[in-house]
Amino acid sequence: MASALSTAMDTAWAASQACELVQHKLGNADIDLACVFFNPQHVEQVEILSETIRERLKPGVMVGLSTCAVIGGGIEVERGAGISILACSLPGVQVRTFSPNDLPAVETADAAIHEWGPVIGASDELRATMLLVDPTSVPIMKLLPMFNAAVGTQRNVDLSNNPRAKPPVLFGGIASATNKAGGNVLLLDDKMPRHGLVGVSLSGKLHVDTVVSQGCKPFGPTMVVTKAKNNMIFELGGRRALDVVQEAVEELGEDPRAALQGGLYAGVVIDEYKPRFGRDDFLIRNVVGVDTDLGCIALADFVRVGQTVRMHVRDKKTAAEDLALLMDAQRLYDPPQGALLITCNGRGERTFGVRNHDVAAVQRAFAQERAGPDAAGGGLYLDPAATAPIPLAGFHAAGEIGPVGNRSFLHGQTACVAMFRGI
Repeated sequence: MASALSTAMDTAWAASQACELVQHKLGNADIDLACVFFNPQHVEQVEILSETIRERLKPGVMVGLSTCAVIGGGIEVERGAGISILACSLPGVQVRTFSPNDLPAVETADAAIHEWGPVIGASDELRATMLLVDPTSVPIMKLLPMFNAAVGTQRNVDLSNNPRAKPPVLFGGIASATNKAGGNVLLLDDKMPRHGLVGVSLSGKLHVDTVVSQGCKPFGPTMVVTKAKNNMIFELGGRRALDVVQEAVEELGEDPRAALQGGLYAGVVIDEYKPRFGRDDFLIRNVVGVDTDLGCIALADFVRVGQTVRMHVRDKKTAAEDLALLMDAQRLYDPPQGALLITCNGRGERTFGVRNHDVAAVQRAFAQERAGPDAAGGGLYLDPAATAPIPLAGFHAAGEIGPVGNRSFLHGQTACVAMFRGI
């Protein structure tokens, strides 16, 4: 695998630069998959971008999207133009793509297994499926249970021959160049749709590890939802939900408001049958409103009676520590041949106050020294390999798709990393 990044303003020139760098690294190897991400400055010239990359690299499959910020090597380009490519030579790996036109209408997860599974490429050999999604035309939260079922993220695997064997992973992100309908662009080979989604599945001789950093810290007790409707929780443990939450907030310290500057969140337990709950057992959801008269709180997701929740807060220190801890665990394995980083457009400089925070945390796990230069100057021909231990591309998303437990969810304010090994 090889990654390349150009911050040149001219689209044709930037695409050519990135392709030249990829070709220099991969030599004559066939490129089976090219993942391409580009900033808003290149949206209007997307035809030139697509044609240039396809002509220069001749990838078997090309997928990508427009984003508010691209990531390449050790750099996150949050301002100005940017094109980032992860080019993959994948011997022994089958690459399959799909779009909404390929997926029959289904209403249930069971139906998706039979109708979507063959389209997606579901099999014992499936290792990962990536979804790149338009933000305005796809109800992705509603569709994710069907995608989880079709991909087989919860199926049992045989560990007798491979202790690291696991179900396929489902990950991806939502385009973020703009929130206007039709303003984003997806890439699927020579097609450039402005709505829908693009999916790509990888099967065969590779191993895909994922990290999802939700970056939150729990506080207060775990509580059972005893009265709820849709996304509103009316009672926790038989008491008014708002009263219970206020009591927990008061335990945060002398200045609870300061602790809540990063927002108030509810962690919803994914597997109720576990005897105890740790960091990876909670799905983090925003508290989006309260009703003092009814004494209820509203979450950014549906909730049901019987679920267990615990309140959480998020700040830059917790978010940084969480990602670093999760990436440190990757030191137990060989460095990946390449990686994709999909991080929230609410992170970056606005959260951490420094450039390249998330990509540096990922690269640092595979190097002795901090990876990534401090800045990307406009128009520079950048070689991520000069400072980054592993080939990496990615983007800032308007919503991240990644696994927590044995299912994938739509997240916000997270950093999702997919690492490719064993190629």
